[in-house]
Amino acid sequence: MEVALTEARAAADAGEVPVGAVVVLGDALVAAAHNRRETDRDPLAHAELLALRAAAAHLGRWRLSGCTLYVTLEPCPMCAGAVVNARLDALVFGAADPRAGAAGTIMDIVRDRRLNHRAEVVSGVLAAEAAALLSGFFAGRRA
Repeated sequence: MEVALTEARAAADAGEVPVGAVVVLGDALVAAAHNRRETDRDPLAHAELLALRAAAAHLGRWRLSGCTLYVTLEPCPMCAGAVVNARLDALVFGAADPRAGAAGTIMDIVRDRRLNHRAEVVSGVLAAEAAALLSGFFAGRRA
C-alpha cells in the first residue's frame, strides 16, 4: 500500500485526484499507476484500470488470477467491475468512498454472488493516510 500511496502523491503533483494503485503477484510488484484522467483526457484513466492494463501486458495474460490489487481509494463501479473481469484474487484498499464505493460501501460489485467471479476484499489499510491525501487535495482546490 505504501507504493500505491507514492503513486497517489505523484497523481496529486500532476494535478490529478490522488489515487494510486499497484498489482502484486506473490511478493513481486507487477504494475503501478496513478490517476491520469486530466493528463490523458481520458475518462477511463483511473489508477486501477491503468495498473490492471500494465499488469496484463507485463504478465502476457488478461486473467490476473493470483494477483492482488492495492488501491488507495475504494474502487468505483467501473473499476470494481474490472477487478471481477480481470479475475483478481484480492482487492486491498485504503479509504472508503461514501459517494461511489463499489467494494462494500454503497454497493459490493467485487463480492456479488450473481457475478462469475468474486475477489477477497480487505479495506481500511492505511486509510487515514489515503483519506488525508484526498482531503488535502480537494481543500487545496477549493482554496
